[in-house]
Amino acid sequence: MPLLRYALRRIGQTLPVALLVTVLIFFLIKLIPGDPATAILGERASDAAVQALRTQWGLDRPLPVQYAVYMRNLLTGDLGQSLRYRTPVIDLLPRRTAVTFFLVVYSTILSLVIAVPLAIVAATRRDRWPDQVVRGLITIPLASPVFWIGLLLLILFSLNLGWFPASGYGEGFVGHLRHLFLPALTLSGFFTAVVTRNLRSALIDVQTTAYIDFARAKGLDRRTVLFHHVLRAALLPIVTLIGVRLSYAIGGSVVVETVFALPGLGSWMIESITARDYMVVQTLTVAFALGVMLINLATDLIYPLFDPRVRVG
Repeated sequence: MPLLRYALRRIGQTLPVALLVTVLIFFLIKLIPGDPATAILGERASDAAVQALRTQWGLDRPLPVQYAVYMRNLLTGDLGQSLRYRTPVIDLLPRRTAVTFFLVVYSTILSLVIAVPLAIVAATRRDRWPDQVVRGLITIPLASPVFWIGLLLLILFSLNLGWFPASGYGEGFVGHLRHLFLPALTLSGFFTAVVTRNLRSALIDVQTTAYIDFARAKGLDRRTVLFHHVLRAALLPIVTLIGVRLSYAIGGSVVVETVFALPGLGSWMIESITARDYMVVQTLTVAFALGVMLINLATDLIYPLFDPRVRVG
């Protein structure tokens, strides 16, 4: 029951925020210079034709009425039509979403695969040369722009060495893994550094606790103490970091997909802004915002499963 009450309270807190997000995005889109009807018909269209299209789309109605219609359409899955592709936005979403989803998950897995061993090495050899090397390495992605790292990896491993494709999504699961390796590695850099730094500190702190001393006193070998006691306790904060990382990756995908010419949501957003495709920009902005909110909500709901203190609180 405490866990259920906690979940219902968090969901109840999220719904009003989600509604406020749709309000803000809707009215901010309306502040973008230019007229959708003029963008569709062209600058040479007659005033009568522009006004007729505005009336057909309801753009001449008061803003509150337009918002009510927008929310009704949003709840029924009607996301409007892309001005650039002349196709319903909802028909274009699945493949674009699949690319971004694969990239975000791939980069998160890469981050953990790289960060956990580095943190263990640094924590178990504290203040010695392996620790100094790890701490020096993680400053590079922390201090470097994502697009700069992406361009360096693209030039080195794709153009010079030819190990990985320079762009595209590939065909099949293996093709996706190969084509998205450099983009995922680029996107994972910052989070890898953050996880390594935080997990190293957590490992060092846990090793000084009383129950770890008790585990050593029982005669458990060093490996068992490290992996079954120290690492297990130190990984708890990483659950929250993963949620933060997924939220960051959604925004970071815009830059990475543009650098590597990936057909995902991020590059689609840039293309739509350039082409003044208002319906797509509005849909993707709402999708990114709600996606971040859902990830944060899922993180809050999952964390009590690992840490009972949250349920008690």
